[in-house]
Amino acid sequence: MDEATERAVRSSGPGGQHVNKTSTAVELRFDLRGSLAVPDDAKARLEALAGSRLSSEGVIVLFAQERRSQAMNRDAARERLAALLRQAAVRPKRRRPTRPTLASRLERLEGKARRSGVKALRGRPRGDD
Repeated sequence: MDEATERAVRSSGPGGQHVNKTSTAVELRFDLRGSLAVPDDAKARLEALAGSRLSSEGVIVLFAQERRSQAMNRDAARERLAALLRQAAVRPKRRRPTRPTLASRLERLEGKARRSGVKALRGRPRGDD
């Protein structure tokens, strides 16, 4: 994992004296644009999946602070990166365009005619004198 760097930082939130003096949170940075291990098509998908976690320099920044120990947070951040990479590796199925069947088109038109009839009956009665 040469393209990823990890850094221990202090967690935010409550916790008293312990949280103020220990760096249990982990910030994992993965240089996506500089990566040789990720194919170009997967990079494009990964950029879309990363969303706000992708910096303007093309670095994915993952922050883990849910666990109490640094080792567990490091594992959590690595697992999140691995999950993102697995998800981006899957090529989406190409959509094959289809046409509606004759029966479905006729059914749609009949439904429109029925609805039109219902709405026509809502009008003010005409005086045919």
